[in-house]
Amino acid sequence: MSSLQMRLIEFLQQELRIPHNSIATALRHPEGQTPHLLPMVLWQYGLVTLEQLDRIFNWLETAPGRDDCPSCS
Repeated sequence: MSSLQMRLIEFLQQELRIPHNSIATALRHPEGQTPHLLPMVLWQYGLVTLEQLDRIFNWLETAPGRDDCPSCS
């Protein structure tokens, strides 16, 4: 798991109060292993709202160290 993925999960849990079980469900999907696709998996399963999805993508755009993830470009 990349450092970006770990920080994203921390953001989801602390800022958006997404339950651990919801995140774990999304991470079981192959697409959920990529930080920029994890939010879409959460949304597809109805685990986040469109407003939360927007906040997640805004966070990802400004996340420090997002260059740590070569597959995210």
